[in-house]
Amino acid sequence: MQTEQDSQDGTTAEAVVQIRNAQGLHMRPAMQFVDMASRYGCEVTVRNDHGEVDGKSIMEMSMLAATCGTRLTIRASGPGARDAIAALKELVEDRMFDEPPPKEEVC
Repeated sequence: MQTEQDSQDGTTAEAVVQIRNAQGLHMRPAMQFVDMASRYGCEVTVRNDHGEVDGKSIMEMSMLAATCGTRLTIRASGPGARDAIAALKELVEDRMFDEPPPKEEVC
C-alpha cells in the first residue's frame, strides 16, 4: 500500500512493506536501507510495533528488530519523497536486500 499527499514543505509519501528475506533486517540490510534513504533530500521515518525511527540512521534502524514477516511503515516528507518511497519499497519487497527468501513460507 502506498499513499501520497502534498504539503507546504513538499510531498509526503508513505508505504507499508513486509520484510521477506530469511534473516530479516540485520545490520547489512539495515545499512542498505540507510544508504538508499540517504540518497534523497527528504526526511525518512520507519515504524513498526517497536516504535518509530529515523530511516537514515543505522543505529536507529537496527533497533527495529524487524524479522522475516515484520511489516514496516515507511514515510518520506520533502523533496524526492515519492522517489525515495518507490526505491525503498523495491529494496525491501522486490530485491529483498539482495538476500535469499526463507526456505519455507514462514513469513
